[in-house]
Amino acid sequence: MLLSVVVPCYNEEENVPAFYEEFLKNTPFFESEGLEFEIIYVDDGSKDATAGQVRRLHERDSRVHLISFSRNFGKEAGIYAGFQKAKGDYVVMMDADLQDPPSLLPEMFSWLKKGYDSVATRRVTRKGEPPIRSFFARMFYKLMNRISKTEIVDGARDYRLMTRQVVDGILAMCEYNRFTKGIFGWVGYETKWLEYENVERAHGKTKFNFWKLFLYSLDGITAFSTVPLAISSVMGVLFCLCAFIAIIVLIIKNLIYHDPVAGWPSLVCIVLLVSGVQLFCVGILGQYLAKTYLEVKHRPIYLVKEEL
Repeated sequence: MLLSVVVPCYNEEENVPAFYEEFLKNTPFFESEGLEFEIIYVDDGSKDATAGQVRRLHERDSRVHLISFSRNFGKEAGIYAGFQKAKGDYVVMMDADLQDPPSLLPEMFSWLKKGYDSVATRRVTRKGEPPIRSFFARMFYKLMNRISKTEIVDGARDYRLMTRQVVDGILAMCEYNRFTKGIFGWVGYETKWLEYENVERAHGKTKFNFWKLFLYSLDGITAFSTVPLAISSVMGVLFCLCAFIAIIVLIIKNLIYHDPVAGWPSLVCIVLLVSGVQLFCVGILGQYLAKTYLEVKHRPIYLVKEEL
C-alpha cells in the first residue's frame, strides 16, 4: 500500500526540510501498517530556494519528488498537479508550514479503517489570526452554506486524507477556476471531521492577505452558487415595480390634487440609486461571465518547468 503526500509550496525554503523531518516521525506507524510513502512537493513558482531544498532531499531520499511550475499559478493549481502525480492508494494533502500536524495521521488512518472515504480536519480556534479576518472568514462560511447546496465546514483546512476513489473523483473535475474547499464537498463520499486547535507556522509568514482571501471567496461563491444571479434578477423586478407604483402616485397627485412634482434633488437621488443597483447587478453578471470566459479558453491549469 502506498501513501502519497501532496505538499504545495510557495517560498517555503525553511519549511521544506522541517516538514520532511517532522513527517518522518511517523515512520514506525507506517512500518507497522505496511505502508510505503512518497512526498510530492509542488513548487508554485517560488522566488526563494524552495526547489533547491527539495532537490537536496530527493538526492538523499528517492521517495521525495518535485514538481516545479514555470511561474506562480496559485495553490489550487498546485493541489491539482500533486493529485495528478500521486500514485498512492491513499493521498493526503498538507501544507509545508507545519500548521497541518503530521502527528494526526495515525488517527486519520484509524477512521479510514472504520469505513470512511476521507478524513478531514478543521480548526476549533483561530489563534494567531487578526480578529477582523476571523470575523469575515466565519461570515463567508455562513453565507456559502446558505446560498450553496455544497456544504463547506467552518474552519476547514485543506489537510485531508483520502482514498484513491475520492482523489479520482476530484481529478474528474478538471475546471480551470478551482475552489478546492467546495470541490471536496461537491464530490461527496463519507467524511470524518477531526478538530484541533490552530497551530502557528513553523517559519515564515502566510502568503494570503485579506485582499487575496476576498478574491478567493468570490471564486468560491461564483463556482458553487448561482444565487447572486437570482438576487440581481429579483432586484430588477422590485425596482420596476417600485417605479411603476411611483409613476401612478405622481399622476394621481398631479391630476387630482394638482400637487407639482418635486424638483431635481429627488430625481438625482433616484437616478443615483437605480444606477448603483444596475451597476451592482452588471458586476455580478460580469463575475460569472469572466469565469466562463476563462473556462472556454481551455488553457492548461499549470505548466511544469521541472519534475523529479
